[in-house]
Amino acid sequence: MEIKVNDMAAVSPESVGIPSQAVLNFIDELEFAGLCMHGFIMVKDRKVFAEGYYAPFHADFPHRMFSISKSYTSVAVGLLQEEGKLSVDDKICDYFPDKLPAGGLHPYIRETTIRDMLRMASPHKLTTYKQMKCDDWVKTFFHVEPVRYPGTSFVYDTSASHVLAALVEKLSGMSILEYLKVKVLDKLGCSGEFRWLTDPMGVSQGGSGLICTLRDMTKFAIMCMNGGVYNGLQLVPKEYITEATAKQIDTSLQYSIEEQQGYGYQFWRCRNNGFAMYGMGGQLAICLPDYNFILTTIADNQGIPNGVQGIYTALWNNILPCLKENKSNIEVDKASSEKLKDRLSKLEVKAVKGSETSAIVNEINRKRYLLSPNPMGISECWLEFGKGNEGTFYYTNETGNHQINFGFGHMKQQDFPDIDLLSISSAAWVDENTLHLRSYIIEELPGSVNMTITFIKNTITICMKKIAENALHRYEGFASGELKA
Repeated sequence: MEIKVNDMAAVSPESVGIPSQAVLNFIDELEFAGLCMHGFIMVKDRKVFAEGYYAPFHADFPHRMFSISKSYTSVAVGLLQEEGKLSVDDKICDYFPDKLPAGGLHPYIRETTIRDMLRMASPHKLTTYKQMKCDDWVKTFFHVEPVRYPGTSFVYDTSASHVLAALVEKLSGMSILEYLKVKVLDKLGCSGEFRWLTDPMGVSQGGSGLICTLRDMTKFAIMCMNGGVYNGLQLVPKEYITEATAKQIDTSLQYSIEEQQGYGYQFWRCRNNGFAMYGMGGQLAICLPDYNFILTTIADNQGIPNGVQGIYTALWNNILPCLKENKSNIEVDKASSEKLKDRLSKLEVKAVKGSETSAIVNEINRKRYLLSPNPMGISECWLEFGKGNEGTFYYTNETGNHQINFGFGHMKQQDFPDIDLLSISSAAWVDENTLHLRSYIIEELPGSVNMTITFIKNTITICMKKIAENALHRYEGFASGELKA
């Protein structure tokens, strides 16, 4: 049964040889590891047998995919090569004469090919638009001093992917998203929930800007694993997809075992003869062609040690053994089957663990504190505890008066202050004097703000840690103060 646009959870796990209990064990392991999952889909033989979303996320939620964008950019390059508009062996500098430095081009950059950039073998050591202050991110690739011969070794360089997206847009005359819609995405039956963030010059962020639903990303992964074919249509050249998902360069110096398996053309290799699309925080499409199996995930495991590897490990421990048995179908365990259906319907992002109350609540409720100068710029703050296991953290910084609403044992939803992106927040007392408050940003910039607020006598101390790319700079550091007279 092919994936349908509006009916993706189509078959039972047992009908493709996977026990429902194995999926339950997979979910349990993710939870035990403390991972912050937003959703997952499992596909076997192009049939979806498990799909779940962690509230408030849902099937139609457009999620930031971060570096999964790179795989889409790669496919667009392959399509342009099929049209005869480029060759992956072309020199990239030949396409951007207006971006080259007036004083002459460094020979390492002059020799860099499109193929070098696809397989993360550019001459740079870091993403160039993060090294040079310039609104023209493409220009930085040609101006930042390179460190090595191109094509020689692997270094993860998102600016290379960004320049490739600029190349697609230059040669196609369309945004990369519009080009892919015409060539691939519309033919996959994808939803209208696609967006693609741009740089300050309006060029699509080819390395990290894609926003789409998990279902749409899953269809793209199915097409890639099936040699560029979907519903009988050859949408992407088979030869290119085969090369893109094969090992093109060694990655043995990477830190995690999964990232040490090699890299293709903007696709990672992984163990068990698989390949993956991989975005920061746990955006994954793990494809295992030997078993005709795909796991796709959305998540926010930034800052969680071993967070992304933990998803792989849960897959290897619980689902892979069943795939190796290679059973076409097995008898349904009704108890496990019903338990799985119930579990999938009740998944939610976990609230902060701890107590819902403290003996000091009445002492500090609505009491205002004045803070000494601090990196967060907070001059005054106070907590208010309301009914229904909820509360509010009020504070004043240089941008004005703000509040973060939170729940005890559940999430409260609001636009996060200063950045006006949707967030969910919860809190708990981790000891009698310390409240732990955590906010997750859930829109186009997944990230989090973690803070502890400690009260001792008439004093308050706040510790804040933020995890977000180029945002939330006001929410990092320490602050102390005293009760307002």
